[in-house]
Amino acid sequence: MRRVLVTGAAGRIGRAVLDLLDQRGVAANVLVLEDPADLKAELVVEGTATDPHAVRAALEEADAVIHLAAIPTPERHPAEEVFATNTQATYTVLEQAGQAGIKRVCTASSTAISGLPFAARTLHPPYVPVDEEQPSRPEDPYALSKQADELTAQMMARRYGMSVVALRLPYVGGFDERLRDFAGRCELDPGLHAAGLWAYLETRDAARACLLALEPDGFHVITVAAPETLVSHPTEDLLRRFHPTTEIRRPLPGRTVPLNLAKATTVLGFSAEFRV
Repeated sequence: MRRVLVTGAAGRIGRAVLDLLDQRGVAANVLVLEDPADLKAELVVEGTATDPHAVRAALEEADAVIHLAAIPTPERHPAEEVFATNTQATYTVLEQAGQAGIKRVCTASSTAISGLPFAARTLHPPYVPVDEEQPSRPEDPYALSKQADELTAQMMARRYGMSVVALRLPYVGGFDERLRDFAGRCELDPGLHAAGLWAYLETRDAARACLLALEPDGFHVITVAAPETLVSHPTEDLLRRFHPTTEIRRPLPGRTVPLNLAKATTVLGFSAEFRV
């Protein structure tokens, strides 16, 4: 791996990915809406990930792609824009990568694909730990866009023989940015993050997972998160309080996150290093 295209590189995960690539001596191309002029990249292309011309320009000499560009929540844009932008961006980036002969792609999915975090009503997972095989039940445009993105990634892997990993990311933040503050608020009111199952990932761990996702062969959907929740309350107590209908399929001692992280371990060799 000599050069990686990072879309959405001006975001929190994108910047952490660029830092990690720089530390490892790997060149970076970036595709951003506007150049903030401080990105660690050899090539900066301004444009949207929905524009095939901009994507083609950003792919110059790249041999791998980390696709992070997306509208990350359904709460600040019209529903049609969230769904259309996210799905078109993923299709365009992976299609252009395939045409360019790229064989390694990581694309950002989300644990919000469950449908819980942004639903207008309270939903409960049918069972925990939640694994990648649990059926998605989206009721919002963001979750639906991630479901479509994963299907797009699987199709592109077949179409072009690419190895593609869709990373299901939870709440992501840096210790000095928003993670500690959010954890503190959730400690006082665990209901704030009940729909996210109290899962989190520190930004530097998210970046490392993205780079590891460029290594496996084939197509994979993989959930990554810290192994503990971001609150001190026992997980099983939280589940009984906030998700009383959810089946607890195996013991979740202490703060064990109610997500199945087995594929992150076995396929990526990933475990989170930064813990709340």
